[in-house]
Amino acid sequence: MRFEHRRQALLESQQFRQRVYRHLTVAVLYLLASLALGTVGSHYTEGTDWLDGLLNSAMLLGGMGPTTIPTSVAGKWFSTFFALYAGLVFVGTSVWMVAPIFHRILHKFHADEQD
Repeated sequence: MRFEHRRQALLESQQFRQRVYRHLTVAVLYLLASLALGTVGSHYTEGTDWLDGLLNSAMLLGGMGPTTIPTSVAGKWFSTFFALYAGLVFVGTSVWMVAPIFHRILHKFHADEQD
């Protein structure tokens, strides 16, 4: 997705809302895919049932930590790397969601300079 150059006019409100919705949609889809990855990984490495795997995945993605401590070696490895991945997902999706708003604010300042 490209943003308009500072010499270009600000997007109309409708186009800007569409951009924000697209960014929000991509972020939500990425979070859902990450939840699925964590659920499947927890299920297959630790033997948890699907709902407990989903809960562990959601808690790790939310930064709270797992609800059950892994006992298997594979589960410990998976939880270690999924926790690191979850931290990056949190930062990345947060930045992705606020990027259009931040860009619009900066663009507005530059557009005011050129008048």
